[in-house]
Amino acid sequence: MKEQKNKDKVLFVIPAYNEQDNIEKVLKEIKENAPFADILVINDCSTDNTKQVVEQNNVTCITGVFNLKYAMAVQTGLKYAMKNDYDYVIQFDADGQHIAKEAIRLLEEAQKGNYDIIIGSRYLEDMGYPCPYFRKIGTKIFSFIIKCLCKQKIKDPLSGFQCLNKKVIQRYAKMGNYPEFPDANLIIEMLLLGYKIKEVPVKMRIRESGESMHSGIIKPIKYMINVLYEIVFIVIQNPRKKVK
Repeated sequence: MKEQKNKDKVLFVIPAYNEQDNIEKVLKEIKENAPFADILVINDCSTDNTKQVVEQNNVTCITGVFNLKYAMAVQTGLKYAMKNDYDYVIQFDADGQHIAKEAIRLLEEAQKGNYDIIIGSRYLEDMGYPCPYFRKIGTKIFSFIIKCLCKQKIKDPLSGFQCLNKKVIQRYAKMGNYPEFPDANLIIEMLLLGYKIKEVPVKMRIRESGESMHSGIIKPIKYMINVLYEIVFIVIQNPRKKVK
C-alpha cells in the first residue's frame, strides 16, 4: 500500500456550502489519516466563514462567484483533478459524515484495478447508521430499479462517498449533462456503459451541525422526481456502449 500511495496521485474533492462549523474537523482528520493525498475544497459561494477556515488550514480552495449547488461543485473538483492528472478522486462530504479512515478502504479497493467506481455503502452490512424514513424508501426503490435495469445489486445507490479512477474522472469532468443529483441515475448510466462498480461497507456519522440539502419533506420529493426522470431519460437513450 505504501508503494501505491507514493505512486498514485489522490485527491479528496470536498464540496462545501456554509460548513464553517464542520469543515476544520474534516480537513484535520483527512490530513491525519491520509497524509499522502491532496485536498480540494469547492466553496460553493458560502455566506459564512467556510472559505477563511479552509485557507487557514492551508488547503486549496476554489470559491464560486455564485451558488453552483452540489453536483456542479463536485464536477468542478473533477475538472480540477483531470487538469492536474490525478489517478483517483475520493468524493468526500464537508459536514463530517464521511470518515477519513473509511476512505482509505475505498482507495485500497480501487487500487486493485478491478473496478472503476468504489461506493462506500452504509447498508451492505449493518454498520449502525440510522437511515431517515424518506432516504430508506428512496434507497429501496432505486436499488430495485438498478437491479432490474443493470442486473447488479447496489445496496446504497444514494451514497456520495465514492472513489473514482482516472477513466471515471475524465468522463465525469467532460460531461455536459452532469446531473443535478448524481446518484442512482449516474450509477445506472455508468453500468450500462460497461464501467465496473463495487460497494464496500463503511461507517458514517450523523451530521453534527448545519442543514442537509435533503432536509424536510419537499426537498426529498423533488429529489426523487428528478432522479426518476433522469433514469427514464437514460433508459430511452439506452447507452449500451462498452467502455474502452
